[in-house]
Amino acid sequence: MSDSFIPISKPFIGAREKELVLDALDSGWVSSIGKYIDEFEANFARYCGTTYALAVSNGTTGLHLALATLGLQPGDEVIVPDLTFVATANAVAYTGATPILADIDADTLCIDPMSVKSLISERTKAIIPVHLYGHPADMDALMEIGAAHGVDIIEDAAEAHGAEYKGRRVGGLGKCGVFSFYGNKVITTGEGGMLTTNDQKFYQHARRLRDHAMSTQRRYFHEERGFNYRITNLQAALGVAQLERIEEFLGRRTEIMSWYNSEIATTDHIRLNRVKNWAKSAFWMICLEVDWLDVRRNAPRCIHAGTQSARHRYASLFLCDVVNADVQAGLATNLGPQVADRPKSALLLRTDES
Repeated sequence: MSDSFIPISKPFIGAREKELVLDALDSGWVSSIGKYIDEFEANFARYCGTTYALAVSNGTTGLHLALATLGLQPGDEVIVPDLTFVATANAVAYTGATPILADIDADTLCIDPMSVKSLISERTKAIIPVHLYGHPADMDALMEIGAAHGVDIIEDAAEAHGAEYKGRRVGGLGKCGVFSFYGNKVITTGEGGMLTTNDQKFYQHARRLRDHAMSTQRRYFHEERGFNYRITNLQAALGVAQLERIEEFLGRRTEIMSWYNSEIATTDHIRLNRVKNWAKSAFWMICLEVDWLDVRRNAPRCIHAGTQSARHRYASLFLCDVVNADVQAGLATNLGPQVADRPKSALLLRTDES
């Protein structure tokens, strides 16, 4: 591979991250107990503006933990967007409930509240809006639907650290929010995630389920079936250092997005990430839509050989065999071949900077 190759994403790991991880190693607290876990949770809750934050092993387990805390079971339904990483639907299926696919908004690519409204039934127990590519879903409209039907809203904020909806950071807008710290996210712990909430009872139950549902009164006594969804002190140490730099990372992503906007002339048929006037995007991924281009066939010819990477956007869940969905193909399905995710790595430089 060329030395000038620019990956889709590459984490920033600097001296501060190494300092805290080495401190965690030297302390001997390398598993799921240690000062950095408490610090990471407290700092992340403060950053999101929530009362509580609960570190978990990854974003997928965070979603499953949230749904399990709500008591989802076979026969229940959870509405999810057709355009998302499959983990959103898989987490629903892990509980025995059924994911119901809603269509997406053409501008934000997030779940369409009107589609959600049409899918509500007496079996609907939750709605999971995904803040796709770092852009918030229309939370007011979704919260109104949820309140009218007694349905909880779980924010899938895996890609949206620092994103804002009408001046409020995501993660504290619904019943809970779930973030991912995978290596390509805004901040990383290698693997890892965080559940955020303002609901004390929900938080306490989720915290208990995260650690095998062990009784808080009697150690090694378990009153229900729980999970091992804990994070390690080593990962949390990395997370503490990364969170200290999150505004730097977000600023760099915004700058790179501005380069794409200045260099690519958008039209009705060529589109980049759109941002609603009520939103602040984290620009997790640069999304290029070209109506007349089949990315699956032409992506290699659209990239300077050996210098940049690109990837297809998520497949519509309607087309995935693992999701049993009896719905009509919507916008997400039809977008398929025309959308590519472009590099937003911090290694990118404008030609006049190189």
